[in-house]
Amino acid sequence: MVIHVVNKGELLWQIADYYQIDINEIIKVNELSSQNLLLVGQALLIPITDILYTVSYGDTLWSITNRFGVPLQSLLSLNRMINTNLIYPGVVLTIPQRPKPGIEVNAYTYVFGINDIPVLEDTIDYLTYLTPFSYLVREDGRLISINDYKAIQISNSNNVMPMMAIANFSYNNRGEVVAHAVLNSTEIIETLLYNIINIMKDKGYRGLYVDFENILPEDSEAYNNFLQMAASILHKEGLFITTALAPKYNEEQKGLLYEAHDYVAHGKIVDFIILMTCERGWRAGSPKAVSPINKIRRVLDYAASLIPKDKIFMGFQIYAKDWVIPHIEGQEAESFSMQEAMNRAYRYRVRIQYDEVSQSPFFHYTDEQGRTHEVWFEDARSAQAKFDLVKEYGLRGITYCALGYPFPQNWYLLKDNFKIIKE
Repeated sequence: MVIHVVNKGELLWQIADYYQIDINEIIKVNELSSQNLLLVGQALLIPITDILYTVSYGDTLWSITNRFGVPLQSLLSLNRMINTNLIYPGVVLTIPQRPKPGIEVNAYTYVFGINDIPVLEDTIDYLTYLTPFSYLVREDGRLISINDYKAIQISNSNNVMPMMAIANFSYNNRGEVVAHAVLNSTEIIETLLYNIINIMKDKGYRGLYVDFENILPEDSEAYNNFLQMAASILHKEGLFITTALAPKYNEEQKGLLYEAHDYVAHGKIVDFIILMTCERGWRAGSPKAVSPINKIRRVLDYAASLIPKDKIFMGFQIYAKDWVIPHIEGQEAESFSMQEAMNRAYRYRVRIQYDEVSQSPFFHYTDEQGRTHEVWFEDARSAQAKFDLVKEYGLRGITYCALGYPFPQNWYLLKDNFKIIKE
């Protein structure tokens, strides 16, 4: 895949002609509604089978292979070259595809029942795990159930491992009271684990995802003990366990979300961890990149210093946010899909801008009421930046938050970058 950023005056047929590709292929991969409307700054994904390189003065086969990161023998074989000295300026070489690293891919789904079918049908092939989110933990160890049968059925039919999620919080409840009550009572923990195991066996879950947030600092050790007990029981049943970790930069980081999350302990106790590197630009905050690469890198630097990299999943949000500006405290942003973000950009004929620090696209528009909006979203460039980060750190995988927000470029690009590991 090649990423092409639209320049002023460019037309789609010209872009297709430049890359020698059928215009309908570009329309399909990017789900363009019209070939006659492109925006300056818009990132298009171009599905090219072969990369061609014209040899320049000073090139050697070794410099070319280093530039593209491909084995010399593969380059020779593909171009049917026997004499390695016979290259000269003007020769056109076909560059072989680089070997793809294998990763695991998890995704949350918040849509349940038969409504899960259209959400999953276009993305299930790209997943290793599927996590219906989530069972809500009560203070007495009981669980509020969800309608997850269809999601589990689709997972099992497509070689995807369903992962049960439990959480202590809801939209209007931070969850610290629930966590304190559960984590400090052996009896309630035993009740909770009994309920978890029964549900997992009954429904066919393969692993457990624990997302306890806003835990009181004094309950940190109690949380570690709970995870140790849960891991011991689950492993005996042949099941795995993972946890969500708040995006910390250092051990002394203050705040209810961060203090009780012990990176070292989680890294030792559970089978893998999921970093909450999603929604740095959150709905009630001021306008900013939702998943900025510079912030993610800081979290990865800290996490990778304490946890084996092959245990780390990086969170990647795949929804856009629209703020009315100037921002008023307490006013929440609207969330929607990348496709809707582009629809709004088309509607108001805006220029797509790209912030190099956060590696994120954004734009402004003025609505019919005269209000100015600022939209931050993801495109092929920002997705590729995150995939490059996964490769750079040698991470175990990616967790998407969440399915139900169409972003076709992401899935084509994911498959182009990685071999997705199945069970």
